[in-house]
Amino acid sequence: MKGILFLMIAVLSEVFGSTMLKLSNGFTNFIPSLGVIVGFSLAFLALSYALKTIPLSSAYATWSGLGTALTALIGVFLFQESFNLYKMVGLCLVIAGIYVLNSTTQKVEDNTVSVSENV
Repeated sequence: MKGILFLMIAVLSEVFGSTMLKLSNGFTNFIPSLGVIVGFSLAFLALSYALKTIPLSSAYATWSGLGTALTALIGVFLFQESFNLYKMVGLCLVIAGIYVLNSTTQKVEDNTVSVSENV
């Protein structure tokens, strides 16, 4: 449970850092540039703590996928980027991919545990 909390902090921090990256205007605005450093530093720190209890494949896929989906939505709502059927399908595929990868990883881990218990 603690790993999931750290993973969500990592996702939100990465989204914050990415948003600040847009606002930094090529690192010419000081406060948003500082936000980039803080956001990505916290994201990597929280991700490293999440990796103590969550498998790498699940954690990284969730971190990057949810970060991508949330960043795309922020682009649409805050920066008036276009949103069309293709973008919506793409975001749904990213989320579906995260779900499939995480459910597959859990099944593999469950099988590994049961096999080692039988030996």
